[in-house]
Amino acid sequence: MVEGPFFVLAVLGVLGTGLVAGVFCAFSTFVMRGLASLPPAQGVAAMNAINVAAVTPAFMLVFSGTAVLCAIVAVVTFVVWPADGKAALLLGSALYVFGSFGLTLVANVPRNDRLARMTPGTAEAAEFWPAYVREWTFWNHVRTVASAAAALAYVVALT
Repeated sequence: MVEGPFFVLAVLGVLGTGLVAGVFCAFSTFVMRGLASLPPAQGVAAMNAINVAAVTPAFMLVFSGTAVLCAIVAVVTFVVWPADGKAALLLGSALYVFGSFGLTLVANVPRNDRLARMTPGTAEAAEFWPAYVREWTFWNHVRTVASAAAALAYVVALT
């Protein structure tokens, strides 16, 4: 069981990674299904609006702040090398930093950017929409699992 500052970092890690896993899970289980059921013009417009609205200080604090926290946990774990929980702390950090935050930057954001450059109702947007939904949702499933697994790894470090 981790103690002292590692305990606090692991608890914060559980909270941050768990909150992000919940947001991603909601998108994977019902938001994207709802958007996919709309006509392409409406789906594209709605997703573009969601992508703009998502960049709020509250969400970015949780999403990016958790990435910073996980990176700090990894660095501190490497430097101090605690007697307990080191493998779980490093695993949780890697899962979130690479499998959630990093994957967002290389898989989901580029798709969002491409969609944002399209005008809803155009043939281009209607043609791209089904592939966007399929690919974006696939990578979101991966982010969901990575975030939830990171939370679990931090919980394991606490036991």
